[in-house]
Amino acid sequence: MTTVGQENAPVPAAAAVRIPETVQTQRRRLRLPPLSWLTFAIFILVMIALSILFLYPFEWLIAASFKPRGETFDNTFLPQHWAWNFTGKNLPSPYPQKLFNVAPVARWMINSLWISFLAATATTFVSASVAFAFAYFRFPLRNFFFGVLLATMMLPGEVTMIPVYLLWNKIGHFTLDHPVLPHIGVNTQYPLWMPNIFGSAFYIFLQRQFFLGIPRDYFEAARMDGDSYFSMFRRIALPLAKPALIVTFVFELQAKWFDLITPLIYLRDQALFTAPLGMKILLDRFNNVGGGEGDYQVIMAGTLLLVLPMVILFAAFQKYFIRGIATQGRKG
Repeated sequence: MTTVGQENAPVPAAAAVRIPETVQTQRRRLRLPPLSWLTFAIFILVMIALSILFLYPFEWLIAASFKPRGETFDNTFLPQHWAWNFTGKNLPSPYPQKLFNVAPVARWMINSLWISFLAATATTFVSASVAFAFAYFRFPLRNFFFGVLLATMMLPGEVTMIPVYLLWNKIGHFTLDHPVLPHIGVNTQYPLWMPNIFGSAFYIFLQRQFFLGIPRDYFEAARMDGDSYFSMFRRIALPLAKPALIVTFVFELQAKWFDLITPLIYLRDQALFTAPLGMKILLDRFNNVGGGEGDYQVIMAGTLLLVLPMVILFAAFQKYFIRGIATQGRKG
């Protein structure tokens, strides 16, 4: 039989049987040994201990929110005397105060909600468009501009705080003197979210890494089909980078939701306050140092309302965080 004939000859049955057996033997060698019941029990106990360690502060906050004055810091697992500290009859001091009767907490929460949503949405899509440009396009000095962008991450926000405030103050005086333009300067909520329309260096870097992991053949095939660059960005890049987009949105939403410095600088009217700034006002009003009667249960109730939405948000989108970490891990 010639060499060509040997290539086309059927494989003997014995050889066909030996190949799967060899593969199965190699798989058995690579399989990790099962954990013993003692090791598994120790692992479960360690996980339970760590869970209690991390969950106890949140449980303490929930319990303190339903305790009356004088029992807020007693460290009991459940309140000995339950008190509804969120709403109720508004009584003058020294009677215990109620959260929704002493401050417009609902308005503060709504202000924080829409400001955080606008800021997170703007940062997510602007950063994604810039990241896609750095990942897909080839233009002169691309690496240099990307290096300059990353260098801005080393600039602390406190350095630009005063210059940015002076700019918004100047813009505010200009819009006040103009009969048509809306007032967007100091004592408005625009400085709290409008800077996010310029994106963020960290989020651009994060999303660029996801875009670089997308095979370039997808975009080349789309170009051959007549898609524009915006269509490729919308139909290919954004759906495949969904974990990065959600991580960016949730992180920026959380950052704006708990932001205290920016509202403290720009806001003066109490109706424009965000939830963190409102909680700070309540703390100054009701603690003993500020001349209050020590209504810390009101502060704990407000803190619970401030923290609870972010806990629900992270619990709802935890699978995208895990998927993003796994995707980055596969890239090496």
